[in-house]
Amino acid sequence: MSDVEHLHELHGLPVFEFPEPDHQGELPAAASVAWRLSAQLWEDDAESFEDLFERFLTAVDASAVRALIIGPWGQPYDNDSGAVVELLVAARERLTALEAVFIGDLVMEEAEISWIEQSDVTPVLAAYPALREFGVRGGSGLCFPAVRHERLRTLSFEAGGLPADVVRGVAASELPALEYLEIWLGVDEYGGDATVEDLAPLLAGDRLPSLRHLGLQNSDMQDAIAAAVAAAPVVARLESLDLSMGVLTDDGARALLEGQSLTHLKWLDLHHNYIGDEMGQRLREALEPSGVELDLSDDDADAYEWEDGRVMRYTAVAE
Repeated sequence: MSDVEHLHELHGLPVFEFPEPDHQGELPAAASVAWRLSAQLWEDDAESFEDLFERFLTAVDASAVRALIIGPWGQPYDNDSGAVVELLVAARERLTALEAVFIGDLVMEEAEISWIEQSDVTPVLAAYPALREFGVRGGSGLCFPAVRHERLRTLSFEAGGLPADVVRGVAASELPALEYLEIWLGVDEYGGDATVEDLAPLLAGDRLPSLRHLGLQNSDMQDAIAAAVAAAPVVARLESLDLSMGVLTDDGARALLEGQSLTHLKWLDLHHNYIGDEMGQRLREALEPSGVELDLSDDDADAYEWEDGRVMRYTAVAE
């Protein structure tokens, strides 16, 4: 989980941690920050998340809140996010300006990403038709049946293993305004059982007419994804593409070079993969003269090579 940090901003707003009950200072204006709500994990007499949420709605001008970040809501491996979803849905008449929500802003010191128990999070989208940005961290128990949402522009899933049903749900959703889609697919050992075939509707792009950024990241099938992306219709209208954090090798990089042109992209992120120096140079020569910003940092192609030639490759985020 080394690539996972607390959010520093959401929806262009700096994060402000809503303080504990004994806080005496002045709070910022409700619309000026992204409010992070987090229950204390290790105190026996700690305030419950339900009480914290109600105190927040009372202490600030709830009707002006634009962005909410949900941190720990209890011991993450004992309590799924269902109660959080219910609280958000119930507050829809109070949080009337809400434009961005992120559920599961936990780091390794609070919980491994595979310990974060999620739930069906789509009721939040139904409750807030004006929502512009929505994100989730943690794939365990996560459900995302197909939805239609007219205003959503950014959707992100961060997971060490994302269930195939979630990928299929996103692929079957009608999101006409969506511009930015980021999916950490993860590995099978932690529930990441999606296949390249599950990604086919996303790569076709028929239901995502406004998409300008696509991230298919943190995957142990990155070569197969790269081969599919190389011929995907959606790529022609993208401004940026992110295939980072996975186990992309020279084979996948070669597929990208031999596929459709990528010189229209503003940036291509391939960091934390397993691309050799020679192939990396070929990528630079093919793309950078056209103005593509190419990220090949954290290239560990030889880092785990054994004497018999075997190479151990890992995604950036698993457990």
